[in-house]
Amino acid sequence: MTTTAPAVIRAYRPGDRDALHDICVRTGKVGKDATGHYEDPGILPAIFATPYAELEPDLVFVADDGERAIGYILGTADSTAFFAAFRERWLPQVAARYPAPEGTPEGPDEQLRDLLHHAERMLAPAIAAEYPAHLHIDLLPEGQGQGLGRRLMETYLGALRERGVPGVHLGMSPENTGARAFYDRLGFHELPAPDGDGGSLHLGMRLTP
Repeated sequence: MTTTAPAVIRAYRPGDRDALHDICVRTGKVGKDATGHYEDPGILPAIFATPYAELEPDLVFVADDGERAIGYILGTADSTAFFAAFRERWLPQVAARYPAPEGTPEGPDEQLRDLLHHAERMLAPAIAAEYPAHLHIDLLPEGQGQGLGRRLMETYLGALRERGVPGVHLGMSPENTGARAFYDRLGFHELPAPDGDGGSLHLGMRLTP
């Protein structure tokens, strides 16, 4: 009888870049496949996945099923420094493919292109002061229900603790109730919404006493 080896959690490798792109798109609409929702769904990993692999690869970890990555966790230990690097080093690499919209953004593609060009809007200084790290975690359907999300999170949080990071935060859609339950089980708690951001839910966890 053939048995399938369990997926392993490992450090990111440059060869995982295409898999990160695919996972980000296939989980990019409140945890579901965003492929048909955007004219160019590559805008999603251009904001939420690839810049982390480019700027902070040591804080990218993947769940590998033996053939490819089927999930990832990625982020930064210092959100303020990350968004500065995003503008200075990452945006010039993708700005031509995803130009800033002219006038008020209309539709999902223009809204994300506008966010790409103003990614620092995702930085909430009051939150980052106490919870400087942030993260994104995504698993394809075939990787769910196996405890991989918890293992990815434990690996990432362990890396932050080794660096002495005092806290980590994340933003999420309130519609993603399954993800909220997952974060609650891990010990995240709700944070006050930053001024002007009424659409996202912000959660945090302290990592040091």
